Amino acid sequence: MEMRKERGLSQATVARDLGVSLGIVCYWETNKSDPTASNIAKVARYFNVTADYLLGLNE
Repeated sequence: MEMRKERGLSQATVARDLGVSLGIVCYWETNKSDPTASNIAKVARYFNVTADYLLGLNE
C-alpha cells in the first residue's frame, strides 16, 4: 500500500496493471489474504523492487 500511495496509484490501477481483481489488491492491503508467489513476483516487477523487500527480508 505504501508504494502504491507514494506513486499516486489507485488500487484499481494496480489491479488492472497486474491482471488481478480489485478485491485481491484490497485483501492484500488489509492483510485478509497473502499474495501467491507468482503475484509477489508481479508486484516486485511492477514496483521495481525485490521480492525480499516486499517480504520484509531486507535490512
